[in-house]
Amino acid sequence: IFAMIVLERALATAHDELDIVTTPAGDPVAMVHCNNGASELAAWVSVFQRFADLIGSPRPPDSVYEALFTEALTAAPDAGGILSYNHLSGEPIAGLDEGRPLVIRTPDSQLTLANFVRSQLAGVFATLSLGMRVLDDEGVAVDRMLAHGGVFRTAGVAQRVLAAALDTAVSVERHASEGGAWGIAVLAAYAAARHTGATDASLAAYLDAVAFADAEFATVVPDPADVAGYASYLDSYRAGLAAERAAVTAL
Repeated sequence: IFAMIVLERALATAHDELDIVTTPAGDPVAMVHCNNGASELAAWVSVFQRFADLIGSPRPPDSVYEALFTEALTAAPDAGGILSYNHLSGEPIAGLDEGRPLVIRTPDSQLTLANFVRSQLAGVFATLSLGMRVLDDEGVAVDRMLAHGGVFRTAGVAQRVLAAALDTAVSVERHASEGGAWGIAVLAAYAAARHTGATDASLAAYLDAVAFADAEFATVVPDPADVAGYASYLDSYRAGLAAERAAVTAL
């Protein structure tokens, strides 16, 4: 998982958590790049899908995702004290050379299906959120995030958690679940149009006039209760990284 923030000014200092790259048009971008994403979440979804098979109620993957994600909307904003670490591999932003997927909870946490799934979703975005807080400390204000990827196939759920994690409005376009493949196709179409002389527009102008001319965006603004809950989750998540490091050492 990663975030790319187009910058209006240079950052004050270099940060290990950030890569400075450019858009295809050459605009400077701060990139928060995480090695882990939704793979651990997908593994848990497959567990629940298998359970549905065993009780004689088989469901396709999209149906299982929708059921679990919808249930997560009823969870406590801080996931009831359950922490989920999605680290299948090392994660430099979190100071990890290797990863060990973990679910950790205290004895007084609230273990429900809703909280468990909410914790998994929160964990998908946790390392990203740590990196984005570096930008916040730099005084970089994010107006809106455009999100894409398969985790957004169930409308409004992962999007709501991400909005809380970043305390920023998150917009999802109807092709968002296609992820990077759609973006590469747009760039290919632009390159072909330039090559054939069908357009002499800049990439930015082409995107506005053609690629996004009829785009349908659904935008979720952060809910204050969700933002406060995610902040509490992230504080515990950051503290619990000590357990993650111990697991890497021991296992």
